[in-house]
Amino acid sequence: MRIRRTVVVTALTALGFSLLPSAAPTVAATAGHRPPAKAPVATGYGGAVSSVNPYASRAGLDVLRGGGNAVDAAVATAAALGVVEPYSAGIGGGGYLVHYEAKSGRVHTLDGRETAPAAMARDAFIDPATGKPIPFDEAVNSGLAVGVPGTPATWEKALDDWGTVPLATALRPATRIARRGFIVNEEFRAQTKLNEDRFRDFTSTAELFLPGGELPVVGSRFRNPDLARTYRQLAREGVDALYQGTLGRDVVRTVKRPPVAPGSGRTVRAGLMETMDLARYAPLPQEPTRVDHRGVEVYSMAPSSSGGTTVGEALNILQQLPEPADRAQALHQYLEASRLAYADRNRWVGDPAYSDVPAEELLSPEFAKERACLVRPDSALASPVAPADPRVPGSGCEAGGGGEEPYEGPSTTHLVTADRWGNVVSYTLTIEQTGGSAITVPGRGFLLNNELTDFDFTPLSDEVDGPNLPGPGKRPRSSMSPTIVLKDGKPLLALGSPGGATIITTVLQTLLNRVEWGMALPDAVAAPRLSQRNRPSTDAEPAFLDSPERAALESLGHRFVPPPRTFTPAPEIGAVTALELLGNGRFQAVAEPERRGGGSAMVRWERR
Repeated sequence: MRIRRTVVVTALTALGFSLLPSAAPTVAATAGHRPPAKAPVATGYGGAVSSVNPYASRAGLDVLRGGGNAVDAAVATAAALGVVEPYSAGIGGGGYLVHYEAKSGRVHTLDGRETAPAAMARDAFIDPATGKPIPFDEAVNSGLAVGVPGTPATWEKALDDWGTVPLATALRPATRIARRGFIVNEEFRAQTKLNEDRFRDFTSTAELFLPGGELPVVGSRFRNPDLARTYRQLAREGVDALYQGTLGRDVVRTVKRPPVAPGSGRTVRAGLMETMDLARYAPLPQEPTRVDHRGVEVYSMAPSSSGGTTVGEALNILQQLPEPADRAQALHQYLEASRLAYADRNRWVGDPAYSDVPAEELLSPEFAKERACLVRPDSALASPVAPADPRVPGSGCEAGGGGEEPYEGPSTTHLVTADRWGNVVSYTLTIEQTGGSAITVPGRGFLLNNELTDFDFTPLSDEVDGPNLPGPGKRPRSSMSPTIVLKDGKPLLALGSPGGATIITTVLQTLLNRVEWGMALPDAVAAPRLSQRNRPSTDAEPAFLDSPERAALESLGHRFVPPPRTFTPAPEIGAVTALELLGNGRFQAVAEPERRGGGSAMVRWERR
């Protein structure tokens, strides 16, 4: 017999229960609750997890403790990040997963990048009234920027292929956090404040992330019951809820008719996504990139990501150069190799299903040798350097001028996991810039991505379209660089970072710090960072600007500027999470000690 809802509500209210609608304020007093303890380094046994947030790392660790493997833990950690880091990742976005499978000794990857709708043409971001690109701020805060999400399909595919638990089990810790809430910290409030103006322009976003019309208070508890219900639906129905069902229909409705607040002066363009675009989506299993460097094998993502090819090309160039005499010369070589690799990346890398991407040639030692001939020990190259054609012998040594670096949003998040059987995962996921498109799916508790702004809005030149113009079903180029390093065929390191276009240099420099320059992994992660992306100046963190190497590099012609400041109190580049397998079943998980408020590294047991 069906019981009428009003009777149930009356009875429960009489018993003291408080029943709130989904749009009710989501922040409450903490009543003494504390977040999980957070540490940037953890060493021990039985498995490891590292992410930017202690709630998420604990979610992954709980799965390991329950008998799950590294893939199970990675999905659990990622789902929890969708709750506690909703401005960087979530089921409204996409990403790339790299997995070392101990049973086979192989490295696998999944391309879970968002795709453009079938109706998206190469001139989608051109204003027909003017013939010029639409303003970038107008593009990012729009349905037009929203790509078909790939994250839920990536989770299901990874669990089906390599996991040991169903999606419903992997989602339980995140669902619990969304229902019970998490403690608001300074970073979450700062990220909300950074987005406050545009969040207020969308009714569903303001209701969720600006409860009562105010910024969330540090120390309060933030709940997201809508996301908890969405996760429970995914647990019951699987990801077909998004790609074939009611959740997907809600996403498409929101993309096509963004919930703009009454009185908003913002121009918000409608998107092109249809339910058929969701139905056609699939993550792509593919071979990883691989380069051998100083006795280790470095595996990462092939295109549509540019991470693996660009990091790999830079490592190959460095192997062609003489051993540096000192730290300054080593940094000079790193900057020059990165400069050249970025020039080639911008010209050649895109979605290989739509462009002829010479990935194998970009990673060849012969091409690296040609590019290395431009590196001089006594002077820096002038950027932008022209790209070379890796399929044309001799072109790598030709100097010339190139084009400007395309924009890529600075957000994203990264996690690493490992288990006691030797499986390892390195996973980067994103909704593009911090806060994504700023559009929350009403009643669903998550933000939509604005990944399609990673496409180039216009051709590279009058003569060259380039590989990264929009196209129907196309994946926009990314810099995400989830990486696993093997030594003698066994896993040694896993690492990655957020940071838009700076992801590549962050991963590259951290690898060099650890593998080539002999730093312990925590020191390799904490060291000051430089990011040269074929630009006239190099982004440099404040700690480097006070270093003795600065003057030596400036005498070679390098110019340094602080990176753009976002929501953090100081300019910074990236936010690495990493782990190292120390042998005899021992792991070291590492996160940032300070950047983005510090990360969270955990191991299953500190002692055997």
